[in-house]
Amino acid sequence: MGELMPLPATTTGVDLNAAFPPVALMERLKDYGQEDALAHWPQLSPRERQLLLHDLQSLDLPRIDRIIRCSLTSQGLPIAAIEPVPQSNVSTLEERTAEERERWWKMGLKAISQGKLAVLLLAGGQGTRLGSSDPKGCFNIGLPSGKSLFQIQAERILCVQKLASQDINEDSTGCLPIHWYIMTSPFTNEATRKYFETHKYFGLSADQITFFQQGTIPCVSKDGRFIMETPVKVAKAPDGNGGVYSALKSKRLLEDMAARGVKYIDCYGVDNALVRVADPSFLGYCIDKGISAAAKVVRKAYPQEKVGVFVRRGKGGPLTVVEYSELDTNLASEINQETGRLRFCWSNICLHMFTLDFLKQVADGLEKDSIYHLAEKKIPSIHGQTVGLKLEQFIFDAFPYAPSTALFEVLREEEFAPVKNANGSSFDTPDSARLLVLRLHTRWVVAAGGFVTHSVPLYSTGVEVSPLRSYTGENLEALCRGRTFHAPCEITC
Repeated sequence: MGELMPLPATTTGVDLNAAFPPVALMERLKDYGQEDALAHWPQLSPRERQLLLHDLQSLDLPRIDRIIRCSLTSQGLPIAAIEPVPQSNVSTLEERTAEERERWWKMGLKAISQGKLAVLLLAGGQGTRLGSSDPKGCFNIGLPSGKSLFQIQAERILCVQKLASQDINEDSTGCLPIHWYIMTSPFTNEATRKYFETHKYFGLSADQITFFQQGTIPCVSKDGRFIMETPVKVAKAPDGNGGVYSALKSKRLLEDMAARGVKYIDCYGVDNALVRVADPSFLGYCIDKGISAAAKVVRKAYPQEKVGVFVRRGKGGPLTVVEYSELDTNLASEINQETGRLRFCWSNICLHMFTLDFLKQVADGLEKDSIYHLAEKKIPSIHGQTVGLKLEQFIFDAFPYAPSTALFEVLREEEFAPVKNANGSSFDTPDSARLLVLRLHTRWVVAAGGFVTHSVPLYSTGVEVSPLRSYTGENLEALCRGRTFHAPCEITC
């Protein structure tokens, strides 16, 4: 278990050779029904007892007990009936005019140039399902450039900064840099930091990136007792991507954002190869409409698609997300007779925009309510793989707190290429994401007057446009018009 650590101040004076655990700690654990965590004390060495005490004393027992009790109590309670999101809450593709799109783009670029936008990346996941032990953002999906998800996203930030600087036409100062907040987990933090350092932050300056860790929470049995991973360690798991709110608060990053002049936060998950990081149009729309919390959505492809959908809870209730496993099969298949589309059609793809004022509000609200989602999982324990519960909050848990919300429809083939499962799976693989990127970029090149040749079927290949060259297909005419590109290849600056 490594070298003996110095005794933490809270264990000073504890007799590690005693046959019984400290009375005060035992009584405190009993108060919360967790005394079994000390069950192996008699068999432990003094060094192991020290490690156990250190682990238990690091837990905020009142907070954890409140979370466990509230979450277990809420499980099985009737859920308010759901309603489709009103059309007035959705900005659909067909209703937007070219003038609006141009205006939102300009508004967004102006706000970005003034340093009002920060980017918040949820990067706590490992690439386990992809067959990798590295952070998911390090994954190379097989593009001609060989770039990882992290590099693609960093270069998109650089591109937006350049567009914003060009838009304001200031030769001297240009635009302020976009600050990038990257939330890791205890499992990805060190590797993520090292990866960025090794790659020289992909052209960004080191001081415009802030890394921080999400929290963890004990895994529990179905009756709420701690599961012990080892005799000296409580089994813990990350607290979900919704843990970002408490992490921002505990790390005082909301104050950091305010000090930088940030007003809006673009928040997204790492595993989307087509994510438009710091999208000026989305930002401009939210500014124009005065929205506190917004989400990009795509239309659900078919009733059984495994995506959560935005709904209203109860008659006129708040906007929230129902996971595909929670949505009744009949409801999932219902058709809106007026439109001929699914009634519950707006898929959550984890692309959000928040105001800083709203994040301050929700960081307090979510912690106060302390209701977490329960996920039944196999958890490593002293008894082998034990079926227990992981407690998580989700990023969309914030929406019911928002004074104003909106959904912003985007095209799936332009902004949603998830990377979740290993190649060979039926969906959301590196191969499927790579093809979505190549096909989109091929359309850009052709629209700019270029030609693409290929030695394999075009549907299985294409060209890659570097994010440093173009963000959404703009500024390609001078490079592409009249030229022929042989796929697969990368088009750079």
